[in-house]
Amino acid sequence: MATPDHADIVGGLVPIVIEQSNRGERSFDIYSRLLRERIVFVTGGVEDHMASLITAQLLFLESENPKKDIYMYINSPGGVVTAGLAIHDTMQYIRPRVGTVCIGQAASMGSFLLAAGEPGMRVALTNSRIMIHQPSGGAQGMAADIEIQAREILRMRHSLNSLYSKYTGRPIEEIEKAMDRDKFLEADEAKAFGLIDEVFDKRPTPTEEKAAA
Repeated sequence: MATPDHADIVGGLVPIVIEQSNRGERSFDIYSRLLRERIVFVTGGVEDHMASLITAQLLFLESENPKKDIYMYINSPGGVVTAGLAIHDTMQYIRPRVGTVCIGQAASMGSFLLAAGEPGMRVALTNSRIMIHQPSGGAQGMAADIEIQAREILRMRHSLNSLYSKYTGRPIEEIEKAMDRDKFLEADEAKAFGLIDEVFDKRPTPTEEKAAA
């Protein structure tokens, strides 16, 4: 499991848990142990290497059990759009339902992945912060190249706005206006906007989950 930096694991910053079984003791880093429970962590900046690790975990969990839900815990300031889309498309591609949980913050591509979770399974904890905005990018080179890059950013913005509209149920014109600049939302505001379905301060008990269903 490689959601944390490899250097963190080597340096002992990632806790190790030890389990007893009839075969003896087995040790896991905490993220690998939680992966066995079908929990995937999206933490830190979204970039290509991190996206590869997340998509690999999703594909592995699908191969283990294509009918059992996966939960993705998100604490991210956002990052590279194409890397986020790689995670997003894998979430939609695999057969298990992927629930999303915001812990801390889900900004930029982090909020996009949060909203892309299975309807009814998108959650934020009480003090989470969600931020949406339009994609940004820097352009260099000849004038023709800058024009090409500008068109690509506009195309990407339209694509993301369309998906946000789909996931929130809000008109694309409203999405475009909301995302014109950084828009910060508390957890309850994100629920009202349609980015998530529930705000939790405590994990529901099985009885409460059945009652909600």
